[in-house]
Amino acid sequence: MDTALRLCDIAPGDSCVVRELTTTGSMRRRLLDIGLVENTPVYCIGKSPGGDPAAYLICGAVIAIRATDAATVLVSR
Repeated sequence: MDTALRLCDIAPGDSCVVRELTTTGSMRRRLLDIGLVENTPVYCIGKSPGGDPAAYLICGAVIAIRATDAATVLVSR
């Protein structure tokens, strides 16, 4: 079985698959709305020079997500 990682741990150029969202409330709804649902593939395109936010390719769209929010998304390789 794959080890669970957080989305913020994925390096630019790597891909992963969403396993679970650990956040609640409006942020959970926003992440679900952009396509971060179970079994969705995600590709890390890059991170800003300071490392936050990072750009991810999700369902054909490039989305920037802050590290604090990406930490609530559990993924596997």
